[in-house]
Amino acid sequence: MAETVLRADAVRKSFGDQEVLKGIDLEVTQGEVICLIGASGSGKSTLLRCLNLLEQVDDGDIWLDDQEITDPRIDVDKVRRSVGIVFQAYNLFPHLSVLDNIVLGPVKALGHKRADAHDQAVELLDRIGLADKAKAYPDALSGGQQQRVALVRAMAMQPKVLLLDEITSALDPMLVGDVLDVIRALRSEGMTIVMATHEMSFAREIADRVVFLCEGQIEEIGTPEQIFTAPRSPRTAEFLTRYLG
Repeated sequence: MAETVLRADAVRKSFGDQEVLKGIDLEVTQGEVICLIGASGSGKSTLLRCLNLLEQVDDGDIWLDDQEITDPRIDVDKVRRSVGIVFQAYNLFPHLSVLDNIVLGPVKALGHKRADAHDQAVELLDRIGLADKAKAYPDALSGGQQQRVALVRAMAMQPKVLLLDEITSALDPMLVGDVLDVIRALRSEGMTIVMATHEMSFAREIADRVVFLCEGQIEEIGTPEQIFTAPRSPRTAEFLTRYLG
């Protein structure tokens, strides 16, 4: 049985008077791909940001392996080296080349030798078909290319878990496929992934489990086959009917 890598226990988060997460319990096992689905405002992005400690939880605990990372004494930067996150906005450094964007983290945060980080970056760029863009700057790339570079930058940090927050939602539909191909490759290599997505067909294809969030709670969780063909919750069924037409 695969071991649990990341776990949320009764996690709550509010912004002002609005409670966005209302007691989330979720376990992520090694090599698992979990897709979070739900309407805008259901809590998907906030959950991912809490898992990465970009947001401080109000109640509950989050565990990485056997360590409680919501403990106030935790080294947040160390956690973020193990739990990578990629957003819809690519957040690449515009003044650095593609190669330097990727090399920076392993050198500065992990203490790798620049030559080793360089070689790894070149290899990763080659794998996603962007080796010829190594010396280019982000503003010379398409949105899809920038998003693939953002994925590679996260992978260069060799995280235990990769969190993906609607990374295709800002892209032209013609560019989405290339980004999804990178995620398929990561899955085949055994990367543990938790991703919020509106790409329902992709979620059905790639996920080991699908989590439907509704108003800050996990309404239903199950295999893609069960969720998409025989949802148990009327709310899940209503969402899918509305979203899939």
